[in-house]
Amino acid sequence: MTSMEQTARERTAERVKRKKRVGFLGLAWWQWAAHLLAWAPLALLAYDTVTGGLTVNPIQDATQRMGRAAILLLTCSLAVTPVQILTGLRQVQKLARPLGLYAFMYALIHLFLYTGVDYGFDLTLLIPDVIDKKFVYIGFSAFLILLVLAVTSFRWWMKHLGKRWKMLHRLVYAAGVLVVIHYAMAVKGDALRLRGNILLPILYGLVMALLLVLRIPQVRKWVVAVRRGEIRGREEKRPSSPNPFPHERGEGEPEKEI
Repeated sequence: MTSMEQTARERTAERVKRKKRVGFLGLAWWQWAAHLLAWAPLALLAYDTVTGGLTVNPIQDATQRMGRAAILLLTCSLAVTPVQILTGLRQVQKLARPLGLYAFMYALIHLFLYTGVDYGFDLTLLIPDVIDKKFVYIGFSAFLILLVLAVTSFRWWMKHLGKRWKMLHRLVYAAGVLVVIHYAMAVKGDALRLRGNILLPILYGLVMALLLVLRIPQVRKWVVAVRRGEIRGREEKRPSSPNPFPHERGEGEPEKEI
């Protein structure tokens, strides 16, 4: 059997194993878990709305909840590639697109609650509020970026944009930075003076910075090299299994003369 035939057989066997691992509707259990968790904030909001579990200002409470869900899922989407770099698990890359789309969905609901439910799409009320609150147009700028990325996330756009598609979707990090700034300003915190509700904005900012650092090519290569070096180190330290037939000639040992 030639090496090419052996490689083809190994690839076929790997595809069969992957099909066996796939669960209901072509999704593995961890993908189902990610989808269910992504819907949890909306389900909890619906439950609290029906049971009266919202605060005394229900519209503001619902708007803030959807905003927090959007930034959480956007951060999780951005964390997919760094997790793949750190662990070497290529399967997690399948979560990047759905988590990003969920983040856009929550951002859309967040915007709808603010402009439609709270202000009734009344521009005479919205425009002065946007001028007065700078964090509003910062958040809207982030939403426009997420809108473009959501529309162009399909394969048709990947095929027609080619290399430009990858460059376009790097704007997701700009959206992440804008979302963190929007969140920090919306909770009326002052990170420089350590005043107000700054804990979560600072936490998201640090996570976002770490994710950006891990995407730097030099850092990425170093992390991959360290990870692969540790794997080789474990294999080298692993003790060799004893020969169960010591009386027989070992592999590579010269045959004794009779």
